[in-house]
Amino acid sequence: MARRIAVCNQKGGVGKTTTAINLAAGLALRDHNVLLVDMDPQAHATVGLGIDRSNLAVSVYEVLLETQRVDDAIIRNCFNKMDLLPATLNLAGAEVELVEAPQREFRLSRALNLIEPKYSFIIIDCPPSLLLLTINSLTAANSVLIPVQAEYYALEGMSRLLETVNLIRATLNPTLEIEGVLLTMFSSRLNLCQQVENEVREFFREQVFSTVIPRSIRLAEAPSFGKPIFAYDGQSAGAQAYLALVNEILSRHPSERKTDES
Repeated sequence: MARRIAVCNQKGGVGKTTTAINLAAGLALRDHNVLLVDMDPQAHATVGLGIDRSNLAVSVYEVLLETQRVDDAIIRNCFNKMDLLPATLNLAGAEVELVEAPQREFRLSRALNLIEPKYSFIIIDCPPSLLLLTINSLTAANSVLIPVQAEYYALEGMSRLLETVNLIRATLNPTLEIEGVLLTMFSSRLNLCQQVENEVREFFREQVFSTVIPRSIRLAEAPSFGKPIFAYDGQSAGAQAYLALVNEILSRHPSERKTDES
């Protein structure tokens, strides 16, 4: 079975999509077949891989509405062995259109069940909210990775996210775990960042990754070129940090197999 990791924080601007893209790409560099799922109506993960969201005939929106097959929506080999289940702006409508749908919280999970054998990791980029699309993502996931920006209000809203995770675990997905908390946009020159790191590590303890993602112009530039950081500047500090994150995650899941299917 594929390891399904949802990258989630309802607070925007914390490096969530950057983390989803580069975690997926880094796992692909480590010779794993990976699927990146864009569940954000802004479709930033899709755009960040150089895909024109306006020209997509089939996307995760149609998959959730069950009007198209998930296999028909997947874009193959976006980077190395990484595939993409893309999003379009239409995805915003799914929050309303699925309200009365039966088993609405399980739409993504059922779709991923159909293609899971092809992958060893499935990375889900959640929207910056705790509404139905995020609930679908967490219901489909084995674990949730929480990016936290190293800033003054870093822990603001975290209690609500953790309450949502606990609620999903209690009602929809009893096996959901915290994959880890990832400090992002970190500057070692700022005392504030050091203070925030101490606060986050004190609050979450062993759940915080040893890896810290630095504030990086190269990381910020890469999506505008439609590339993961490894294709844009593989020698940059940001690329090295995301490879360290990949290695840390792989060390936690040594049994995850590498698949041969494309």
